[in-house]
Amino acid sequence: MSRTRLTRARRAWLAGALAVLLLPSTAWARPAHAHTPVPASAPAPVSAASAAPRLLEQGSYRNVDGAVVHAPAHTDTGAVPAGASAQCRDGSFSFSAHRRGTCSHHGGVARWL
Repeated sequence: MSRTRLTRARRAWLAGALAVLLLPSTAWARPAHAHTPVPASAPAPVSAASAAPRLLEQGSYRNVDGAVVHAPAHTDTGAVPAGASAQCRDGSFSFSAHRRGTCSHHGGVARWL
């Protein structure tokens, strides 16, 4: 017999490989649970006399524990904001509760705080 027969396992593997190749890259680029966007609340007013640095970017995400966490952000003064856990290589500050994935879209962790 000169024709090669495909087994069920090979057919299933080929179908899966073809599906991955045909999916848009955004469908498999990140796990579905990572950084689910959460609507940002309005920024709190900050007085000019306040010494606390102001975050320039707003936004948040839901982490793997289900907690809402402020997305990495730069400050107006470059000072470390309250609650920051790390500074990313792009200069933004992360508020991540876990080390895994911290600053993953900001060049990685420059230093832990």
